[in-house]
Amino acid sequence: MAFSEIPMGAPPRLESQFVLDAYRQVRQSNRLWLHVLLLALTLVTTAAIGSRFQFNFDQNLPPFDVDRDWDALLTLWQHPAALISGLPFALTLLTILFAHEMGHYVACLYYGIDASLPYFLPAPTFTGTLGAFIRIRSPIYSRRQLFDVGIAGPIAGFLFLLPALGVGLAFSKVLPGIGAAGSLSFGTPPVLWLLERTIFPGVHTADLYLHPIARAAWVGIFATALNLLPIGQLDGGHIIYSLFSRRHKLITRLAIAALVPIGIFFWHGWLFWAGLLFIFARRHPSIYDRDAIGDARARLGWVGLLIFLLSFTLAPIVQRF
Repeated sequence: MAFSEIPMGAPPRLESQFVLDAYRQVRQSNRLWLHVLLLALTLVTTAAIGSRFQFNFDQNLPPFDVDRDWDALLTLWQHPAALISGLPFALTLLTILFAHEMGHYVACLYYGIDASLPYFLPAPTFTGTLGAFIRIRSPIYSRRQLFDVGIAGPIAGFLFLLPALGVGLAFSKVLPGIGAAGSLSFGTPPVLWLLERTIFPGVHTADLYLHPIARAAWVGIFATALNLLPIGQLDGGHIIYSLFSRRHKLITRLAIAALVPIGIFFWHGWLFWAGLLFIFARRHPSIYDRDAIGDARARLGWVGLLIFLLSFTLAPIVQRF
């Protein structure tokens, strides 16, 4: 919106809103290239990983072997056409991440909260990405707004990953012992276990080889569980602050403390996340709002808890070296 489009004689408050909207649009258009560039790079990195998932799936090899697959990825630049086979994984994963972040963004847009478009993060990991995020540039003054922004992302992402998981499982196959093969094996969150029992009744989880589309949905499930941890400024932390602002600090400390024994006995990665969240994300900006968020949002909070319980697994990744 150009500044010249402000109606003549508009009230000062309306005129200020037009100026603010114009400023936001100019700032977002100036940085649009960065969003597109990061998305394109993340598409390449996730497609590279997806191509290995697809090759291993077609050849009945373990889903991801650290030594073999990293070496193969290093030579992928010589055969860029191989990236095409990784698009089912990449596009599924990016769609789930995009849906999650756009849930936050649309909620911010609804309340007039200044927020950026999603930034995607390419990375040399076994998923090809570190996820995505939006930047919220303006303060949030209402607990209702905070709750809606916090829960909109996990719900939107979960609604997209469920059909992707169903489609991916429909393309999956039974291969005895595949779950224990390779240097990495992946845990089974409750939502995946339930769908496996429905589509493959009587088949043991360790004998089911997930198609790359289902593998992408698995990554989305893990990201959902991580974001819904009731800690600090994570989505789960926002929800907890909206519902129990006075107990937020205590719940955050208890949740971080709970990750320590889980990390010791089940997956060491939780120790990393416990330390990272304790140092950087355990505090939450104060919101001075005494108004109750209402029964409807309180019930929606239970939906968020259900999504977390369906997504969380004690040992998401098992490493064998």
